[in-house]
Amino acid sequence: MAGTLSAPTARRMALAAQGFAQARPRSAGRRHVMATISRLGVLQIDSVNVVSRTHYLPLFSRLGHYPRDLLEDLAWGKKPELFEYWMHEASLAPWPTQALMRWRMEDAARGVGTWKGVAHFLHHRRDFVDRVRDEIDARGPMPASELEMGAKGLGGWWGWSEGKRATESLFWTGELTTATRRGTFERV
Repeated sequence: MAGTLSAPTARRMALAAQGFAQARPRSAGRRHVMATISRLGVLQIDSVNVVSRTHYLPLFSRLGHYPRDLLEDLAWGKKPELFEYWMHEASLAPWPTQALMRWRMEDAARGVGTWKGVAHFLHHRRDFVDRVRDEIDARGPMPASELEMGAKGLGGWWGWSEGKRATESLFWTGELTTATRRGTFERV
């Protein structure tokens, strides 16, 4: 037998499923932040900054005041519990989720769907991509802007250099991950 829900009941259920029905902790810490991100599944990273960087707001709306540097530590600290990947947009998720994204990383390597350009670049510029990976292996984490190889990009935001294209391709295929970020945009 099919049941029905009133609009207010459905709304309350949806908000509860997103973690809005729980009381905020007195003092939100690491465990609270990780539990909230685990419940959400992913936390989209965004540079929009009207009140605060957008990726800090879902935690604040559910936990109240929490130490924002805790999110940075969970994502890019010495023992990160979150990883960064292009899940919908650039996002953070608990490390166990990484295995669930391998299909997408493999699609990027094979050029399935939206990833044709990534696979084409990896295939046709393999020697260059290997040199970029070797330089990162030798020097440690760095943003693409510090690579001293390949042609520079033209244009503004999306005028990517060849080094940026190589690091992003390696990121999308899961061969590299983010060690930290400079500001909100620059992946290291």
